[in-house]
Amino acid sequence: MWPKWFQGIGSRLWSPHLDPVWGWLPSRCAICQGWPQSPLCETCISRFAQPQHRCQTCALPLPHPSRRCGACLKTPPPLDLCVTATTYAWPWVDLIARYKFQQQPGWAGPLATLMLSTPWAEDTLDAADWVLPIPLSAQRLAERGYNQSWLLARQLSPNKADAQLLLRTRDTPSQRTLPRAERLANLVGAFAVEPLRASQLHGKKVVLVDDVMTSGASLHTAARVLREAGAAQVSALVLARTEAGGDA
Repeated sequence: MWPKWFQGIGSRLWSPHLDPVWGWLPSRCAICQGWPQSPLCETCISRFAQPQHRCQTCALPLPHPSRRCGACLKTPPPLDLCVTATTYAWPWVDLIARYKFQQQPGWAGPLATLMLSTPWAEDTLDAADWVLPIPLSAQRLAERGYNQSWLLARQLSPNKADAQLLLRTRDTPSQRTLPRAERLANLVGAFAVEPLRASQLHGKKVVLVDDVMTSGASLHTAARVLREAGAAQVSALVLARTEAGGDA
C-alpha cells in the first residue's frame, strides 16, 4: 500500500482550492531528524512542548494548579488571558531563530500548528472578533522582509487576522537587552489603532499574536491601546514564553 502522503498527491494536483502538492510530500523533523515526518513530528512535540500549569494572565509556570500568579493578583495585567504554546528553550529557541532571523518564513505553518495544539488556543481564537499581530516598525519590516507575528496570525485565523488595524507608529531600539521598566518606557506611543477603523473595535474581543513573550511589555502596551479604543476583551496567544520574564 502506498503511504498516506503519496496517496494524496493525485487529488491535490487537480484541486486549485487545496494546499499545494508539496504540502503532501514527506519531510524530515527539524528536531529528531526523523524521516519521513512532518517538520515537527508528534513525538518531539509531545516531548518538548508538554502542557504546564501556567498563570492565565501572564503565562508564567506555576508550581501548582492556579488561575493567577501572585504578581498578577496584586497588579492585574491588561490581558484577560495569555496562552503560550511552549517555553522559550531548546529546541524552540533554535527554530524561532531560523523563522525570525534566518529568512525562513515557511516555519509559520508548523509553528502555528504547534500553537493551535495548546489548551484554550482554539477556543480563544473561535471567540475572537479580531486576531491582530504585534506590528513591526517600517524600518524593522524592511530589514526582515516580513512580520513573523503576522504570518502566524494569518495561519491561526485567516478570516479574522488583520495586519492594518493595530499599527506601529515609530521604530524603537531592540527590546531584547532592556529590563522591563525600560521596555515599557521604550514602547510609549509606539502603537496606535488605525484612526479610520477605531469603531471596529468597540465592544469586540481581540486576540494579540506574538512569537516570543519576555517581559510582556509589547503585549501589555498594545492591549492598553486596544482597550482605549473600546475593545471589550484582549487576550494574547504566543508561541513561546521565557521562564521568568527575563531577557530572551
